Amino acid sequence: MEENHAWQILAQYNSIFRESDQIYRTAAKSFGLSDYAFWILYSLREASTPLTQSDICNQIYLPKQTVNSALKKLEADGVIVMEEMTDRRSKRLALTQKGQTLAARTADRVLAAEHDAFLGLSAQEQEEFIHLFRKYTDILKQNMTFQKEEL
Repeated sequence: MEENHAWQILAQYNSIFRESDQIYRTAAKSFGLSDYAFWILYSLREASTPLTQSDICNQIYLPKQTVNSALKKLEADGVIVMEEMTDRRSKRLALTQKGQTLAARTADRVLAAEHDAFLGLSAQEQEEFIHLFRKYTDILKQNMTFQKEEL
């Protein structure tokens, strides 16, 4: 009985997770942005320090090639500039004035909505939510380390 209950709860979690993902996809689409462009703007606005392409890849968990394509499009559209750093293989990303305006009407609105939703939880619920989600994610990551021969 307990195992069956765990499967039911997991199915509820998966449904909520997909619903949450859809909320972000719908927001990006309503702003006229691709998912990738949205998450890049979001990361740039959320960051307290300048980011590189590598930082973006690590934050949004997408391959370098995918992020590079999205960055090239944002650069071509005048939304970002990629500034060379001392290490020529790395470029610092910066929003242009057009990018600042775009981020203000897109990513900033999503960040504000997230903040308001989080404030809908008590301080204890916020801590429990983060603690349990981190614990679940760590266990899942550990369980997902399949060996090539297992596939």
